[in-house]
Amino acid sequence: MRRGYIFTFLVLLAIQVVLGDLLNLTQYVILSYLPVMIMSLPVTYGTPKVLIIAFATGFAVDFLTHGILGLTVSALLPVAFARNTIVKLVFGSELLSRQENISIHKQGPAKVLLGTFLATLLYFAVYVPVDCAGTRSLGFIMLRILLSLAVSTPVSYYVAGILSPLEADRWR
Repeated sequence: MRRGYIFTFLVLLAIQVVLGDLLNLTQYVILSYLPVMIMSLPVTYGTPKVLIIAFATGFAVDFLTHGILGLTVSALLPVAFARNTIVKLVFGSELLSRQENISIHKQGPAKVLLGTFLATLLYFAVYVPVDCAGTRSLGFIMLRILLSLAVSTPVSYYVAGILSPLEADRWR
């Protein structure tokens, strides 16, 4: 883990809380980069530890914003649970066996973007239907998922670059 990772994680969490509280784009768009924060946790962390961090992160966001308590938690826990599956699917099992962290410099921009996309898709596939809770049509839910995914994926990719190890740590 690189120096200052925990501080960077907490600052990004605080920024997400401020964005969630003050920036309401439209009723169709949710801006969230929390899934990539969970995906960028060190690979050496086991699933139970990642689930606890995801719960604490989601609870903090829900508690400190005007969101429904437990909504972000319910969407982040599946991302944390599926993290190793997404890593194996996108980056291959050798990343887990070598215990390397996910990095744009090591794995390449395309793979990191695909992993970010899949984690964000899973997050919104849970978040949006639970948030709408039978009050919106399927068309609205699908449109909200797609627009939120289109806005959040590039921001999440940028956050992945912030959280990834430095280029000096490149695997040879």
